[in-house]
Amino acid sequence: MPTMRGLSWLLVGILLLGGCAVPAAENRQETHSSPTPRDERPLVLTTFTVLADMAQQVAGDRLRVESLIKPGAEVHSYEFTPSDLVRGQEAVLILENGLGLEHWGDRFYKSLPNVPKVTLTEGITPIPIQEGTYRGQANPHAWMSPQNALIYVENIRKALTNLDPAGAKIYAANAKAYQAQIRALDQELRQALAPLPAHKRYIVTCEGAFSYLAREYDLTEVYLWPLNADQEGTPRQIARVIDIVRRQQIPAVFCESTVNANPQQQVARESGATFAGIFYVDSLSPPAGNAPTYLDLLKSNINTLIRGLSGRTAP
Repeated sequence: MPTMRGLSWLLVGILLLGGCAVPAAENRQETHSSPTPRDERPLVLTTFTVLADMAQQVAGDRLRVESLIKPGAEVHSYEFTPSDLVRGQEAVLILENGLGLEHWGDRFYKSLPNVPKVTLTEGITPIPIQEGTYRGQANPHAWMSPQNALIYVENIRKALTNLDPAGAKIYAANAKAYQAQIRALDQELRQALAPLPAHKRYIVTCEGAFSYLAREYDLTEVYLWPLNADQEGTPRQIARVIDIVRRQQIPAVFCESTVNANPQQQVARESGATFAGIFYVDSLSPPAGNAPTYLDLLKSNINTLIRGLSGRTAP
């Protein structure tokens, strides 16, 4: 089948052979710009933006990495489109999170039987969800732990090396450098959280997406709903969190960027706590936002948490 570029040149040829020349207007200056060259690098498609950033760090300039889901969109309940399937058919590899995050994934992958898929949480010990419809299933937000992120990066390195053995040294060097950045940030975040006293080490959110981070940094997690694919913001959920926040005198509550923060703002009003800001979990921000990369996501969340629990306002 001819490509779109091929069809364009064919049309030009037909017009010229037919003598259809467009006369130039007098004294008119025309600007001829060259078409944007097509990126011929193999496409690696990830399911959401956090994975795309991780994979790009490892791939460097050797591969084209894109996220199926745009910044700011919700991954759990995503509805893929025909254009998504077209992009999938162009891909040479799909990288997914797994652990039940991409509820729509099986239907998407079945439409792309010739595109290999790699699950990046392979080798991670999951934390089970404690309540709700998905009780007992794995909490899928494993990337929120920097230690788990090191496993993600290694799985990406292996996947890209299997795809492109000739680039093995490049992927290994990029992965090593990126893992060093993750380890350095992990230490920075631990030091930033260290001064918080035990009675203030609470992270109160809308979704229970911080289980891995809470375990790693000795925080107590409180949330309205366990998973965005479950019931969200019910009166029972709100009343339970209001009671905990009042009883423990937790000074600040938060919500995530991809969901409606109104239920958590109600918690703040009725408990006396401050609604202290937005966390990034299931999506990076646009480039000009607070969390355009995975490392920025972690830094933004911890800084927002510390400011809120310390009673400081955002800069």
